[in-house]
Amino acid sequence: MSNKQIVYPYIPNSVPEVKAEMMKLIGINDPMELYEREIPEELRFKGEMQLPEPIYDEYSIKRHTEDLLNKNKNAKDYLCFLGAGCAPHFVPAVCDEINGRGEFLTAYVGESIADHGKWQAFFEYASLMAELCDMDVLSIPMYDGAAAAASSIRMSNRINSRGTVLVPEKMNPENMMVLKNYMNSMPESDIKIVTLKCDAAGLVDVADLRSKISSDVCAVFIENPTYLGSVEVKAGEIGKIAKEAGAEFVVYTDPISLGVMEAPANYGATITCGDFHTLGLHLGAGGCQGGFIATFDDMKYISEFKDLMFGITETSVEGEYGFGEVLFDRTSYGSRDKANEFTGTSTGLWAITAGVYLAIMGPKGMEEVGTTIMQRSQYAAKKIAEIPGIEVKMSGPFFKEFVVDFNMTGKTVADINKALLGYKILGGKDLSFDFPEMGQSALFCVTEIHTKEDIDKLTYALKGIVGC
Repeated sequence: MSNKQIVYPYIPNSVPEVKAEMMKLIGINDPMELYEREIPEELRFKGEMQLPEPIYDEYSIKRHTEDLLNKNKNAKDYLCFLGAGCAPHFVPAVCDEINGRGEFLTAYVGESIADHGKWQAFFEYASLMAELCDMDVLSIPMYDGAAAAASSIRMSNRINSRGTVLVPEKMNPENMMVLKNYMNSMPESDIKIVTLKCDAAGLVDVADLRSKISSDVCAVFIENPTYLGSVEVKAGEIGKIAKEAGAEFVVYTDPISLGVMEAPANYGATITCGDFHTLGLHLGAGGCQGGFIATFDDMKYISEFKDLMFGITETSVEGEYGFGEVLFDRTSYGSRDKANEFTGTSTGLWAITAGVYLAIMGPKGMEEVGTTIMQRSQYAAKKIAEIPGIEVKMSGPFFKEFVVDFNMTGKTVADINKALLGYKILGGKDLSFDFPEMGQSALFCVTEIHTKEDIDKLTYALKGIVGC
């Protein structure tokens, strides 16, 4: 690698004279002295890094980066049937128009000084999401649905001081990893995670739940729809068992399903959580995501929220209303280390975007999009199930995802997905890594963007790949 001094046009302090002046001011002769002061000798890398030659101009960097990115297979150029947490949904143009405005584009969570109207937008998002969930209270969003699920369980633990949570064994594996991280970071004692048996469609075994419920269970947690796509038809019974034992009933849901599915609150959920990625947000390298938690208007729950809330109040001017933070000292912003949980960066911009989506859709629009998804996913499952050697593993109703079993084809999911790329199709999520007992099975996802022609193209491709 070259040792010559480089002046990078996009890093103003790289000019030798500027660097020299800065080093003189802080009393060093070499920038490496800064690292030597702070990093112990035993932790410093002693070898020579094998780096490529540097790129000196902005255009070449841009071209190099684009060449790397063009190696990706994306959901714009390919027909995408991947789901498992993030899936392609239609994003109305107005969502991007609003979240691209200067008033919102830097919508972090904190103070409203520079982001005029931000607090009102947060309040309106929370109001619309609460109406969708048939609950009363939401905070500003967390990083994603996994964080929301984990915080919901920690809320339950603080409410009833119990040390065990029951979760489905076939829940979203990425969410499970986050749960384990959160539960094992308690300052005094861990929250024990106990899994509940599930059938092939991911539905909870109620008999197993009855055998494991106890006075030490702080919460029973389910996903509805499940990670494998099924509708948890016994959710009401599960919630009744949980509450009879004095546990919280926490339901993780996909908000775009609530136009056609009953809100969890109406079958017993005391805490509803999830990810609102499906509400007007693009696929952004696996995101854009934002987690939500909703509860009833009860201080038992409100006081345990870790994140900021925004409310509406009268001002000193008659007939004028303002928007402000609610119970600020409840959060780590106000109480620091004495708060229930640390509150950090929030996906505020995505909350505003989700609010725009819900406002333009309304109840009728949410019903229509939910119905469309269910109709198209049912059609896709039916057509795929007609292919010899392929089986759709769903015993009951499902929303947008369903399990496709390729075990009888003699091919692996990896082989099938690789072959699908030749048809410019991104196939289903390979389940063999997370759930090896399911063998060569994949989770396919169909949403409102998939047309009959898209589904027929997938069916045609699968027939060709398995040799029909």
